[in-house]
Amino acid sequence: MAAHSEVLPSGGETPVWEAGAVSLRELSDAIHAGRIGPLELTRQFLERIDRLNGTLKAYSCVTRERALAEADAAEAAIRCGDSRGPLHGIPYAVKEHFDVRGVPTMVGTPLLADNIAAEDSMAVRKLGEAGMVLLGKTHSVQLGCGTTGINQQLGTPHNPWHRVPHVPGGSSSGSAVAVAAGLAPVALGGDAGGSVRVPAALCGTVGFKPTVGRISRAGVYPTSTTLDTVGVLSRFVEDAALVYDALQGPDPEDEATAGAAPQAVTGLLPGGIEGLCLAFPTNVLFKDADPEVEAAVREAGRVLAGLGARVIEIAIPELDEVQGLADRFAISAVETYAQNEWLFRKHAAELDPVLSWMTAAREIRATDYFRVLQLHHRLRRRVLETLEGVDAVLAPATLIPALPVQTVAPDAGVYVERYQDDFSERYVRNAAMGNFLGLCGLSLPCGFSSAGLPIGLHIYGKPQQESLVLRIATAYEQASAWSGRHPDLAWVR
Repeated sequence: MAAHSEVLPSGGETPVWEAGAVSLRELSDAIHAGRIGPLELTRQFLERIDRLNGTLKAYSCVTRERALAEADAAEAAIRCGDSRGPLHGIPYAVKEHFDVRGVPTMVGTPLLADNIAAEDSMAVRKLGEAGMVLLGKTHSVQLGCGTTGINQQLGTPHNPWHRVPHVPGGSSSGSAVAVAAGLAPVALGGDAGGSVRVPAALCGTVGFKPTVGRISRAGVYPTSTTLDTVGVLSRFVEDAALVYDALQGPDPEDEATAGAAPQAVTGLLPGGIEGLCLAFPTNVLFKDADPEVEAAVREAGRVLAGLGARVIEIAIPELDEVQGLADRFAISAVETYAQNEWLFRKHAAELDPVLSWMTAAREIRATDYFRVLQLHHRLRRRVLETLEGVDAVLAPATLIPALPVQTVAPDAGVYVERYQDDFSERYVRNAAMGNFLGLCGLSLPCGFSSAGLPIGLHIYGKPQQESLVLRIATAYEQASAWSGRHPDLAWVR
């Protein structure tokens, strides 16, 4: 069974994260029982950030004064019996792409150091309304374009599972490292092609990507307006569900959310999976998988079958069609280039060299972009027919575990060459498929490699089926021993 801490230290005697992985529910219970106050809890996280972030490079900016002020306000309100719910007083972090009032939205490049946000993004506002405490902003790859998590200019966050620097995954690299290393109990990221789920898998956390339109993207620096979603990185599945419930809902500032009435999911998590049909695809999603990764994911299927699910194998031809599409990244390439055209025109030499592939978007004709966009819409409809009678799809979140940074990026020139090579494809393929097909999805730990690096199980659900995906993930989490494990960071001290 997944191991949560049974007793949260009282009175601030021991920093909460030193006692092991602690869920948001446990933190909330401790706060509302008076065993620890939001102010002391926030101070403990700030102290941990001060101590470890110099090595781990998870945070790009720590909003210390704001965090202490929000924690103080939360403590006063809860003391007076004015609780806003289970998230009140709990700290969190956000990816660099989220606007935070008075802080630059740098999106992983010093060229945007003067891009000061005038107000908070809608996601930050909603978590503020729930009483959460913002610790700061986390590192990202430049412009959100990169699956390894490498940032040549501002520094690559250090995957905490190995003393030797290993890639954290991208683009929500800092958020994944912050959660995995206990520098935040939960964090937000953005996902247009796996940018939440890939780093979650490589850093051993939960990474949840809802359907486009479930959460407002207003105030989040766009990568692809067609594919972008706001996602959650957390230690436990229920943590992601609690934050998701607080973030849902329509927002006139993001037309994709029109008609997106909130669907509370947290209360549905204990429903079990008896009778559900779960499918391993026989094509694409296991191709070139590391044997240890495939073995761990197949074993997860056996665990789910033991819980009463029917686990089958099916062919999903839409996966092959996406994989065979030479310009399948045309949507994100064109939309990212359009958003950042001035940077590419005026500062191309100052951008990370790996972004050079993005300039190819200038050569993509409008007719080709429109053709791929129309195929995106057709395949979204067709895959629902293929998956009729199937409740969820199971696959590796990434096909290989984290590689050493030195292997991936010994220097900028080699990085550009290798980024187009096999390893990048094996990180991003399975996650990006879901974005193109319009699915919701979640990665959670399902094992570790012989080198001690996390392996992620990906659970894909149909559009708007977030509650089902989270329920399946909860059942697996509670029946396995992987979630809640945390890295030994004694080497950082």
